[in-house]
Parts: sequence; structure tokens; C-alpha cells
Amino acid sequence: MSTYYVNICYITRTSALKNGCIIMIEELRKRIPGEEFDYQILIDSLKKYERPRDKITSLLRNGIIRVKKGIYVFGEKYSRQPFSREVLANMIYGPSYISLEYALHYHGLIPERVEAVTSAACGRSRKFYTPVGLFIYRMIPLKAYHTGMDQVKLDDGRTFLIATREKALADKIYIDRGTGIRTQNDLNSYLLDNLRIDYENLKALNPDMLQTIAENYRSRKIHLMSLLVRRMKKRGD
Repeated sequence: MSTYYVNICYITRTSALKNGCIIMIEELRKRIPGEEFDYQILIDSLKKYERPRDKITSLLRNGIIRVKKGIYVFGEKYSRQPFSREVLANMIYGPSYISLEYALHYHGLIPERVEAVTSAACGRSRKFYTPVGLFIYRMIPLKAYHTGMDQVKLDDGRTFLIATREKALADKIYIDRGTGIRTQNDLNSYLLDNLRIDYENLKALNPDMLQTIAENYRSRKIHLMSLLVRRMKKRGD
């Protein structure tokens, strides 16, 4: 068998596989409106094919990206819009909601840009290094989990859970165990100097919400934050 014939066969087979992937991706795009999807949606979309798991392997080479096992996004060539790292954060590990540094920056409380998407979760703390960035999850008590979350709806209908300003800050204070905070003055220094939160943004927080979160956490530090914000509002300066 000549080298020419072998090369022609290889090119023909490769072209057929690529065209088959394009057809599958076009079908996926009709069924999946968003950019982020899980294994169940993917396998359901491929159920008319024989050996759908083999098809997934082909798609990973030619059009979709595995973020982690069971979680995918469309590659740049087939995407309709940027994927949402916030939506992915809720999908990758849960139950969880975006919080801590990422949420503080999202709400405009801290000036520094945060590269990793940070979340609070009921399960043990985890880190996921993925092709689309780093996702960090920190464990908080179950009783404290359910208070202080908002659901954000994107323009295309996709949604994700994120901590309110008060909850994001409370989670941060709870997680930072070595701060040595014992008084309102210690806390004031930590918030304004270490985290560099603007005074007016701090004063705008809801002390009643902070107190509810403190009770759920059974945290003296978060209770101090509620008292501090209440004192700021009372002073009015």
C-alpha cells in the first residue's frame, strides 16, 4: 500500500470525523441555550447516536471544553457569548454560593481585582484548577449557610447565587481566623486598613442583617461588626 494512499485515507477519515463533530455541535447549540452545561444535558443531547460517550471524546477534541469532570463549556469557535465563571462556580461544587473576596469585589467593597472565584460551601474546603480559572470553596457551618444570598439573573436567563454584601463580609471575617480581632477598634482597623473597605460603603451595610448572620454563625466577631456599623450610622459622620 503506497504512502500516498495511506495519507489520502487518513485525511478523508479526519475530515469525516471533523464534519461529524460540527454537525453534533450544531445540534447541541440548538438544544443548549447557555454556554455552560453538565454531563447529563450533554449525554441526553447525544442519545440518538451509538456510543454517545465516544462522541463526547470527539467533541472534546473539536469544540467543547471540559471545565472539570461532568462540567463543560462551548469552545470559542462555537460560543454565542462569553461563558459565566459565576454560573460555573455554582455548578462545579455545591451546594455553594459565591462569597468572600470575589463577592466583596463584585459588590464594590474592596478595590483589588480578584482572579480566583471564591465561594462558601457546606462541604469541605476545595480548590479546582481548571482551563477557565481557579475556583476556591471554603466550608462554613450549615446553620450559617442559608442566610444572606441573592440570586442574580443574567440577560439571557442564566442565574447564579452570590452572597449579599453583609454575608460576603461576614464569611470573610469568619474564615480569617488569625486576625486577632477582640474589640470594635481591632475590627475597624481590619476592615479599613487590611481589607481597604471604604468607610461610606461600610456604613451603608445593614446592621440587623449582620446581627442575624452573627447569631447563625455564633460569632462574636460578626456581632462586633453589627455593633460597629450601628455605631457608624448613629454617629452619621
